Amino acid sequence: MQLSVIILNYNVRYFLEQCVFSVQKALEDIDGEIIVIDNNSSDDSCAMMKEKFPNVKLIENKENSGFPKGNNIGVAEAKGKYLCILNPDTVVAEDTFTKILQSESCNLNSGIIGCKLIDGTGNFLPESKRGVPTPWVAFTKIFGLYKFLPNSSFFNKYYAQHITENQSGKVDILVGAFMMMKSNLYNKVDGFDENCFMYSDDIDLSYMVLKSGKINYYFHETSVIHYKGESTVRDGLYMKHFREAMQFFYKKHFKKSIVFDLMMQFGAFTFSLIKKNQQKNKKVEIDEYIVFSKNNFSLNLNKKITYLTDFDKFKNDLSKNFELIFDTNSFSFKEIIAFMELNKAMNITYKNYIKSSNYCIGSNNSNDRGEVIQEILN
Repeated sequence: MQLSVIILNYNVRYFLEQCVFSVQKALEDIDGEIIVIDNNSSDDSCAMMKEKFPNVKLIENKENSGFPKGNNIGVAEAKGKYLCILNPDTVVAEDTFTKILQSESCNLNSGIIGCKLIDGTGNFLPESKRGVPTPWVAFTKIFGLYKFLPNSSFFNKYYAQHITENQSGKVDILVGAFMMMKSNLYNKVDGFDENCFMYSDDIDLSYMVLKSGKINYYFHETSVIHYKGESTVRDGLYMKHFREAMQFFYKKHFKKSIVFDLMMQFGAFTFSLIKKNQQKNKKVEIDEYIVFSKNNFSLNLNKKITYLTDFDKFKNDLSKNFELIFDTNSFSFKEIIAFMELNKAMNITYKNYIKSSNYCIGSNNSNDRGEVIQEILN
């Protein structure tokens, strides 16, 4: 078998359904398998998987065993030469896996291969590629210095800004939302460290692969949606976990720094104040829904709705706020992702319509949790 896709789920039933739906499409021409590990979800994730994806291997944990252990449980069952660690709040294009498997990066001394991640509004997620977060590199991240001096090698390492989002190249750290690597390499470095704090597991795995002599690689030629806010609300608690994660990473691989710990505490406090101020912003009211579909149906959204059969028929009007809804039975995920990247705008949000379960799903920004609109078919 060529590829095993490992998806660890916890209470994101609707995002999981969309993710598995997209992965199935992407595996149509690949000898592959999907393994879903559920960390004792309290929603109906497992019932949904059994009903809609009966041929997908489902592992039902009796407790929330965390991200590292949950993925390690899934990998232990994998049969593929390659693995893809994939978040459930992602959408892959139909050719994502094929492009990566056929790329030169898979034939070199490759370690982990990552790809371009975008959020639910089509904007690039800079954590798609990162550098080793030494105390100084983490300092430039916390206080935003990387934004002001992106071309300086002294300040631009956290988000690996030596290459742009549209350049493939060697990087140190890749994000756990999407990681492809050979199964034997994953096992060689003992997989995810189950002692890891939240947010340091992907950093630690990436670093362990580097220490093994392999090269981690950012591959820009395919894009994957990551509704980041659905699995991680960016608030003060996030910053606390980030600080703990860095402390774990430094203790394991370097020397613990008291100065850095104090800096991180100050950074966490500042970060929390900024986030509280941002959360005061009100939700934007939608003026008009644009539904892209080649099927004859109507959605009940209690707003003005325009139905279009082709993407090129949409003309943006900056005086309005639009929500664009894609019928995933009419358009491929590759087409949808490409449209989102080309039409990023402050007045546009996006949702995907999953007809089999009659709901729309998406996220309006990368900080807040995603949105699911249920039972909208007239």
